[in-house]
Amino acid sequence: MTLADRIIAVTGASNGIGAAIAATLGREGAHVIAHYGHDRAGAEAATAGIPAGRRRLIGADFAEPAAADRFWAEALAWRGRIDVLVLNAAVMRLAGGIDDDDAAWDRVWAEALQVNTLAPARLMRHAVRHWLAGGGGTLIAMSSWVVQRGSSNPAGIAYAASKAALSAAVKTVARAHARDGILAYTVSPGVVRTRMSEESAATLGGEAAVSAGLAMGEWIPPEELAELVAFLATGRVRHLTGATIDVNGASFIR
Repeated sequence: MTLADRIIAVTGASNGIGAAIAATLGREGAHVIAHYGHDRAGAEAATAGIPAGRRRLIGADFAEPAAADRFWAEALAWRGRIDVLVLNAAVMRLAGGIDDDDAAWDRVWAEALQVNTLAPARLMRHAVRHWLAGGGGTLIAMSSWVVQRGSSNPAGIAYAASKAALSAAVKTVARAHARDGILAYTVSPGVVRTRMSEESAATLGGEAAVSAGLAMGEWIPPEELAELVAFLATGRVRHLTGATIDVNGASFIR
């Protein structure tokens, strides 16, 4: 199950799920390109256990339309190839819902679509072109169960829609390029122990209220998702490509 010599780019690696993924991939021997938006210190902490020669930190604000192109170019230049791309970076604003004013609606939707859909889709396009020329690669997109069930928080409507669009793009890549050696997976978690989830829970009656609705009665540790991503990055089960993998402790079964 080793990831030795695999070059893996992880977006949103400065906290939460992305930080856990970067740390786990590094522990398993991968060369890790850790993206951060503004929190370089967080990315440094996440990759502190990775030898200096196997880690590269790159900052890029994906709210800027050209940032994804610049990130890809810098990431690719580091070792001349990227074997796995993990699309994790995202924003979820607790505003911009149907009851909010037009200005808030427009601002939140524009940001969600840019950061959660357009930027990762741009990176996906770069990656697929790179892999078509180089004999294949692996795409892993971190999504959410809100894509399948809708958001329980009305203010999360833009987040849910933007994640759904990205998931559809990943499935399209999987179907179109399975014969080209390109594997594409979507990981769809439920409530994960992250700052984003804690902020959302605060608007829904608090952590205890959210936990009461979960089959296990507990939130998902980011480390469990990181272990799953590390497994997918090995490419060991090729015919799993195209799958959406639910990780929610039996709270949502389909």
